[in-house]
Amino acid sequence: MKKIVLFAMGLVTSVTTLAQETEKSIETTVAADFVNQYIWRGLDLGSAAVQPTLGIASHGLSLTAWGSYGLVDANDTKEFDLTLAYSIGGFNIGVTDYWFNTGLDPENRYFKYDAHGTNHLFEANIGYDFGFASLQWYTNFSGNDAVNDEGKRAYSSYAEASVPFRLGDTEWTATAGVVPHATDFYGTDGFAVTNLSLKATKDIRITDTFSIPIFGQVAANPCSGKAYLVLGFTLHP
Repeated sequence: MKKIVLFAMGLVTSVTTLAQETEKSIETTVAADFVNQYIWRGLDLGSAAVQPTLGIASHGLSLTAWGSYGLVDANDTKEFDLTLAYSIGGFNIGVTDYWFNTGLDPENRYFKYDAHGTNHLFEANIGYDFGFASLQWYTNFSGNDAVNDEGKRAYSSYAEASVPFRLGDTEWTATAGVVPHATDFYGTDGFAVTNLSLKATKDIRITDTFSIPIFGQVAANPCSGKAYLVLGFTLHP
C-alpha cells in the first residue's frame, strides 16, 4: 500500500512538473494595432483600421491569427489571416492563409475553398534574419491569386529586405520590396520596386509597468508612383 501511495505521489509530481514546463515553453501574443491607413507591401488597402493579433508559439513553431477591419469606410478591406510558421536560429519558413471579404465568392463566405470560387489565398514564405538585416521571399501558390500578362496564374511573388537600426531612443527599420514578374495582384507588368519604407517605433511610457509603442512610417511605391504616411500605435498586455 505504501509503495502504491508513493508511486501515485511521484506520478502526480511528474505530471505537474511536465505541465509547468510545458506552460513555460508556450508564448502567447495578444495585441492590436490601430493605424490611420492600411498600407501593405506598398499597396493601399484602406483607411483607418484596427488590426488584432492572437498567436501562440513554442520551440520555434507558431500559429498566428491576424485581421484588419476598417474603422471609417465600410468598403475598406476586411481581412482574416492564419499563419503557421517555424523558425530556428535566423532561418524561418511559413504558410499563410489569407481571407479577404472580396474575391471569387459573391457571398464572401469564409468556409468556401473551391479552387475557382474562393476568397482565400495561400502563400508560402522563406527567409533568413542575419541580425543586421533580414531577407524574405513570398509566393502565392493556391487560391484566389491574380494572373500574369499572358492571362495565366501568376504565382505572384514578393521579395523584401529589411535593415533595423537604432537612432537615439528610437527603433528604426528601412525596407525595400520588389515584385519579380508581372502580376495583377501587385499591379506590375514585370520586375518592379513596389515598396520603399522607413519606419520608426518608440515606446510612450504611461506608468512604471505599462507603455504604448507608437510608430510612424513613410512608404512609397515607385511602381505606382504613390507615397503614404502611416501613423499608429499598438496595445498589448
